[in-house]
Amino acid sequence: MKKIIYGLFFGDSITYGEYDGVFGGWVDILKRYALQKFHEGNGDELILFNLGIGGETTEGLLERIPHELRARNSADGNIVFLSYGANDLAVKDGVQIVDPEKFRNNIKEAVSHARRFSNKIYLVSILPFSQTIDGVVVSSGKKRINEDVVIYNQILKNIAAEDALTYIDFYSAFLLDKEILLSADGVHPNEKGYGMMAEIAIPIIEKYL
Repeated sequence: MKKIIYGLFFGDSITYGEYDGVFGGWVDILKRYALQKFHEGNGDELILFNLGIGGETTEGLLERIPHELRARNSADGNIVFLSYGANDLAVKDGVQIVDPEKFRNNIKEAVSHARRFSNKIYLVSILPFSQTIDGVVVSSGKKRINEDVVIYNQILKNIAAEDALTYIDFYSAFLLDKEILLSADGVHPNEKGYGMMAEIAIPIIEKYL
């Protein structure tokens, strides 16, 4: 009997797919891929939910993750992706929006919520920022620093190791070619960048198809 598995992608505007007017971002590419595979074959059905909200931090995640998980809970199993940090590490008015210790605690708490519904939890790396905005206060009043990305990604790696989760390393894939994979704002990927993220993530969802 075929299973129906849900994939829940929590995150910010990079999860939502902002700045990709062609494909709608990496999660939407995966969504179309899963649908295509289901219609082509006899495997299980994997239904993906893009739960990305622009500007969200781990503080916002904690407010909604219990409700979102309850609302989208498949009896056959769930996969949970947590993709946070680009807004948490931003500095506004001289203060980091969510400092490293709080970020770690928030991710740990989110994982604890997710574990009630899933034993397949993925932590997604933060992407590097363009050199053009590294340490620069942009029009939103926020400043992002690439050194902080390394610190916050290490927190995610440590949690993944401690809690036997999988860390998805988009950061390393972007690092050398970030200037051609990021959009003009220096934070969000462009179509090419989102496409590469999807290529990296497809083998992960293949396991559930």
